[in-house]
Amino acid sequence: TSVMSGEVVIKRLDETVVNRIAAGEVIQRPANAVKEMIENCLDAGSTCITVSLKSGGLKLLQISDNGHGIRKEDMEIVCERFTTSKLKEFDDLKSIATFGFRGEALASISHVAHLTITTRTKDSKCAYKASYLDSKLKGAVRPTAGNIGTQITVEDLFYNVPTRRKAFKSASEEHQKIADVMTRYALHNSGKSFTLRKMDQDVSAGVSVRTQLGSTHVTNIGTLFGSNVGKEVIQVDHFDPQLHLKINGYVTNANCSIKRFLFLLFINNRLVECTVLKKALDSLYQTYLPKGGHPFVYLSLEMPANNLDVNVHPTKHEVHFLHEGTVVESVEKQVEAALLSCDSSRTFYMQVGGLLVTSLVVYAPQRVYDHQLVRTDSKLQKLDAFLTNTRQEMEKTTTHSSHDPKSHDSKSLTAAGLPRRRQIQLTSVLQLSEEVKEKSHKELCKVLHDHTFVGCVEPELALIQHETKLHLVNTGNLSEELFYQTLLKDFGNFAIYRLSESAPIYELAMLGLNLEESGWTPADGSKENLANYIVNFLGGKAEMLNDYFCIDITKEGHISGIPMLLKGYSPPLEGLPLFVMRLATEVDWEEEKACFNSVCREIARFWLPWKRMVEHTVMKSLRDLKVPTSMVDNGTFLQLANLPDLYKVFERC
Repeated sequence: TSVMSGEVVIKRLDETVVNRIAAGEVIQRPANAVKEMIENCLDAGSTCITVSLKSGGLKLLQISDNGHGIRKEDMEIVCERFTTSKLKEFDDLKSIATFGFRGEALASISHVAHLTITTRTKDSKCAYKASYLDSKLKGAVRPTAGNIGTQITVEDLFYNVPTRRKAFKSASEEHQKIADVMTRYALHNSGKSFTLRKMDQDVSAGVSVRTQLGSTHVTNIGTLFGSNVGKEVIQVDHFDPQLHLKINGYVTNANCSIKRFLFLLFINNRLVECTVLKKALDSLYQTYLPKGGHPFVYLSLEMPANNLDVNVHPTKHEVHFLHEGTVVESVEKQVEAALLSCDSSRTFYMQVGGLLVTSLVVYAPQRVYDHQLVRTDSKLQKLDAFLTNTRQEMEKTTTHSSHDPKSHDSKSLTAAGLPRRRQIQLTSVLQLSEEVKEKSHKELCKVLHDHTFVGCVEPELALIQHETKLHLVNTGNLSEELFYQTLLKDFGNFAIYRLSESAPIYELAMLGLNLEESGWTPADGSKENLANYIVNFLGGKAEMLNDYFCIDITKEGHISGIPMLLKGYSPPLEGLPLFVMRLATEVDWEEEKACFNSVCREIARFWLPWKRMVEHTVMKSLRDLKVPTSMVDNGTFLQLANLPDLYKVFERC
């Protein structure tokens, strides 16, 4: 600077200053140095990589591998900037397939630390050792004993950049960041051995990361991230021919929820970050996980090298690639498809009660007398619930439930190709649903929610126990109310129960009119005329019945499908004749709210079950039923016994 004139003179920086500034960009902390050297090991074909640390890598950072080593002739220039064996021309960047290509990693480390390299190739009779300072060879290359491969020792990292060294909070934090890098590369390179050792002279010394040679991805996920994650992962494997994109990886299913989103992304085997993809997947999982829960996602994407720009950031943790939006959409679609295809049970953990461990005072639990003791558990299941009925299995081969994909356009489908749930905003349906809530009886709802099934007494009567009370319940009334409320809740969103053969409505109507329950008399007209009327009338309502209730009526006047209301339960098809007849004659078709109410009631009556289905399907579903107040006095619930009262009479149980 000119002091006299006040003018600023531009000077060329000393080369040492330039190199240290550049080194600070590439090697920001010990974890960056480890990442760069691990990638060099992998480029050298290593199968065993060991990293040893002292003081989180600030005092000592040593990495050993069993790769092909460095030739003695290259030892002199190996630490100079822009010396590499992987890149010759600028155009080679368009198809670069190795991790390193700029030749800056070792040079940068040598500018901010004391660097020593010991290496041996398979053709060499001994190993060679050399030390480097500011990217220059310090002394001569010396022969020494050593195994095939390379060992790089970095000592006193950032010794000449005191401000950077002081910025690190603690050695344990730096060790954890190195462990995180090692963990990610160990998982991606499953089958190769990775070991991280802590060599500090304290109780924390030892191995913090270790994977075995020949281990699988699933095994390493369990080893590195915990068995609770490892046992819940599902594979994602897909090739997109349009994008020439290969997607492979492992993600946790909806049964696994962790506190922090673990997202591991490799593109063309490079550990990178992609904020857009991470946000898309995190948003996707919010549909499946409880609030505050996050998934584990490990993905490896492979795309044409000329679609990928790796020369974006000095640390190479950022990359740019073509068709980013389309690639993200394709990955999201495959992850969602994997989640939906995973047919597994969900496990939820609930804290029942905590124990106060800060006090040594022990309180004895309050005594529960025999006449107050609840001896059943509503959460227990019987073994026969898991036994299948041969006849039912045979029936499943003739009828099935399904969604019709032709009835959904692309906008109504999820990323996995399944129909989205329709949002029904019909005032009449909302009013009917609200009336159900308003008329519910709180105490009876609790009885059903926490009941234990005892057994069926008659086709429409069953015994249940709630706490110390025994109840006789009318399963007919309860089932009808269950199906009615299901119809309102899932209005317009049913799966369809396909009949193996469509049934002519005319013949069903004739069968129904012949039943005593139909109430037909000669004054009503001939049965043939009434049957024809039912065919024509329901044919005119076919579009509405199909759209809202999944009652499929063909142009030929046949019924081919009915709504599926309860998973695991097939409706009694012998009730179809009476159902068809009542649908035409007992429904109020004039006013919308009354129409929907009466159609739901008729479908609910048609679905009434008995025996095994009562115990293992219907009674389970009744736990969430909003029991109408009207059932208090209409005989649906009848308390038969109460344990305390029995003790008053018999003085024992």
